Amino acid sequence: MNSPQAVTTHKRVNVTLPADSLRLLDRVAAKGERSGFIDRAVRFYVKEAGIANLKKQLHLGAIVRASRDLAVAEEWFPVDEGVWQKEGGK
Repeated sequence: MNSPQAVTTHKRVNVTLPADSLRLLDRVAAKGERSGFIDRAVRFYVKEAGIANLKKQLHLGAIVRASRDLAVAEEWFPVDEGVWQKEGGK
């Protein structure tokens, strides 16, 4: 059984670029391949920006919750130490 192919709808848009950007684009994509290159570049940028944003949120969250996390670690340290000593330091 063949799986149906996803249909991708394309929309024509006008984009204005600085001349330097167009020269860079022409260095990496032939004129018939510009749309595909720009599509991949946009998707890559959005993915990377999303990853960077997630890292920033995790970092800020760690700072906000640092005192709570330290308190939890200090609370559990004696339990962990007891298990470690009971098992002979394995």
